[in-house]
Amino acid sequence: MGKKTIHVSDFTGQVLSPDDEVVRVVVLEHPDLVAGPVRLDATPVDVESIDDAALDVAVVEVHDRHGGGEPRRVVLTASEFDAMATDVPMAQLLRTAERVKPPKARRTAEKIDYGTIEHAGRPHRGRVTEEEARLVRDRLDEVNKRLADAGVRQVDPADPEHAARYGFPTAD
Repeated sequence: MGKKTIHVSDFTGQVLSPDDEVVRVVVLEHPDLVAGPVRLDATPVDVESIDDAALDVAVVEVHDRHGGGEPRRVVLTASEFDAMATDVPMAQLLRTAERVKPPKARRTAEKIDYGTIEHAGRPHRGRVTEEEARLVRDRLDEVNKRLADAGVRQVDPADPEHAARYGFPTAD
């Protein structure tokens, strides 16, 4: 018995042929997004107007007493943000403002063992061991549920990169 995977546009439900170009859209933030970023597949036509619909926005962090020690992230239109600068134009203010360095990534004291079901399939830079690949292949549903719950990309056996990384058969 064989399996056949049919790809469809997540936006329109249109069936995509193997020759169709697939556009990957990663939703990073949305009011209805509860478990972290997700991937949607689309056709170029589905997203051709996305740049025209884009808004000029300012994304800011507000560090005040209301966040309980954590900054609040706020998105507002660029024109609304620009209007807050009454002494000098916002463009000038932004050019002369003090630069903020991103926080340094912390090194974990323990090395993560991706050859265990708790970590198998998580994105990482290292080499995938045979044990990790076997766990991902044999327990794909369990791995993907854990990854989705953690808000991490899921393993897609139809994705050529994932197929090669975890040893899934490819349709050549």
